Amino acid sequence: MKTKFIFVTGGVLSSLGKGLAAASLGALLQTRGLSVTIQKLDPYINVDPGTMNPFQHGEVFVTDDGAETDLDLGHYERYLNVPMSHKNNTTSGAIYNKVIAKERRGDYLGGTVQVIPHVTDEIKAKVLSLAEGDDAPDVAIIEIGGTVGDIEGLPFLEAIRQLRSELGRDNCLNIHLTLVPYLKSAGEHKTKPTQHSVKELLSIGIQPDIILCRCEQPIPDEMKKKIALFCNVDQDAVFSSVDVSNIYEVPLKFYEEGFDQKVAIMMRLPARNAHLEDWEKLVHDCANPKGKVSIAIVGKYVELKEAYKSLHEALIHGGIANRVEVELRYVNSEEVTPGNAPSFFKDCDGILVPGGFGYRGVEGKIEAIRYAREQKIPFFGICLGMQCAVIEFARNVAGMEDANSEEFNPLSGHKVIYLMTEWYDFRTQAVEKRDAGSDKGGTMRLGAYPCKILAGTHAYEAYQAEMVEERHRHRYEFNNAYRDELGVKGMIFSGTAPDDSLVEIVEIPDHPWFVGCQFHPEFKSRPMKAHPLFRGFIAAAKARSQK
Repeated sequence: MKTKFIFVTGGVLSSLGKGLAAASLGALLQTRGLSVTIQKLDPYINVDPGTMNPFQHGEVFVTDDGAETDLDLGHYERYLNVPMSHKNNTTSGAIYNKVIAKERRGDYLGGTVQVIPHVTDEIKAKVLSLAEGDDAPDVAIIEIGGTVGDIEGLPFLEAIRQLRSELGRDNCLNIHLTLVPYLKSAGEHKTKPTQHSVKELLSIGIQPDIILCRCEQPIPDEMKKKIALFCNVDQDAVFSSVDVSNIYEVPLKFYEEGFDQKVAIMMRLPARNAHLEDWEKLVHDCANPKGKVSIAIVGKYVELKEAYKSLHEALIHGGIANRVEVELRYVNSEEVTPGNAPSFFKDCDGILVPGGFGYRGVEGKIEAIRYAREQKIPFFGICLGMQCAVIEFARNVAGMEDANSEEFNPLSGHKVIYLMTEWYDFRTQAVEKRDAGSDKGGTMRLGAYPCKILAGTHAYEAYQAEMVEERHRHRYEFNNAYRDELGVKGMIFSGTAPDDSLVEIVEIPDHPWFVGCQFHPEFKSRPMKAHPLFRGFIAAAKARSQK
C-alpha cells in the first residue's frame, strides 16, 4: 500500500485544536513534496451535521460534491488547498446506518451483528478508502473527534488499533494531543492530566508514538522528559503546541519544534527539505497590515463564533489580500431595530449578513441591510443574507410592503423568495426535484454549481471571469417572477445559472459595494488566495475607511 496513515487523538478535554494540528502537520508534509489528505471521524450519532443547531456543533462545511461535514474540513482545505469530499468525513451515525442497511439486506448471512467486527470493519473500510485509486495520497491523516474516554468514540479507537496491527508500524503513526496546563500559583506546568489521558489510551491498546502538548507557554525540557518517562515515548517525541495570535503561525511553530521531521523519521518518509516561503510571507503579511477596517457581521448565532468559522477566516483572507487588519464586530440581529441601527453600524466600514435558517432575527438583518444601502456602506449578503437583501429592496425601493420569503410568510402577496421544487443540475445534466415533505437532510441544493457572471458588474470586476463554480447550501431561491419588476427599480442580477433559470448574485450599481450571493463563497477562500468576492468587499471597506 502506497499510503501511510497518521492517527490523531485528543485527551483531557475537547476544543484543544486537533483539527488545526492535523491541518498544520499536513501542510508541513506538503512542503516536503508529499501529497496529503485528511479525514475526520466524528463519534456522534447524527448521520451528518447538516441538521444540527449551530450552537451545538458550529459551522457546517460543504464540499464540492455536496457533503455536509464537520467544520474541521474547512481547516483542512484552507491549509492544504486540496478539495475535500464525502470521503473525508464520517460519523457514528453514518457507520451504523450502513451496517444496519447491510443487516436488513441479509449481507451478514443471518449472523449476529456486533460492534466488533462489523462496526469496526466499516470504520476501517472508510479509512482505507482514502488509499484507493491511482491518485492515492502519500499520507492520510485521520483525526478522531471527541476525547479519549468518550464511550461513543470507542469503536473508532478500536478500529485504528486494529489498523496499526494490520498495516504495520512503518505505515501507521499515533499522535496524541493533550492539555498541559500551567498553574500560575505553582509556577509550573502540570503533567498529570496528560499522564491520565495516555493511561486511558493505553488501556484500550493504543500506545502513542508522539505526544503533542497544548499549552499557553512552551514546556521546558525537564517537563518533556517527565512526560516521555511516564507516557512511554521518546523524549524527542514530546512537542509543545503553544497558543499563537494567528492560527496560520502554527505550521511554522511546529517546524521550529521539529515536529514534521520527527514524523518523517518515524514513518520513513522521503528526506526532503521543507519549503516554507509561502507560509513565512503569509505570516509576515498578517503581522504587518497597512491599515484597518471594521466589519459588522449581523447574525443570530453570534454567541458561538465557531458558527461562522469559514466566514471569519474568509474575511481575514480578504484583509491579507488588501494588506489591512480586519476587525470583526459580531452583532446579534435580534437586537437591531430601525431606531438603533446607527448605534451599531455608523462606525463600520462594511456590513456582512451571513446565511442561516428560520425567521428568528430576520427583521434585524433586513434593517441592517436597509441602513447599509441608504448610507452607502459596503454590504455583502451571503445565502439568507442575499435573500434578505432582495426582501429589503422589494419592500423599500420597489414598494412591495409585504414582500417576504415563502419560508417566513407563505401568505405574503409578494413571495420574492420561494421554495423551488425542481431545477436543472448541470453536474448530472438532469432535472432535480425537491420533495417539500421529505426528510430535512434531503431538501437542500448542496455542493458546487456553475454561475455565469455578467460583464461590467462588481462580481465580474472581482472574478475577472465569465463562468465560475461555487458551493451552495439552501432550500429557497430567488423568485424569477420578480426579476423584471426589481430590475426596473435598479437591481442587477450579475450572476445566474448558465441557462438563466436561477439567480445567484444580485447587486445595486449606484453603491460602493452592494452584493448578495446565493452561494457560500467563504468555503472556497484560502489564506494565500482570498476569494474574489471577499477581496472585493474588503477593498470597498478599505476605501471607505480611508476617506
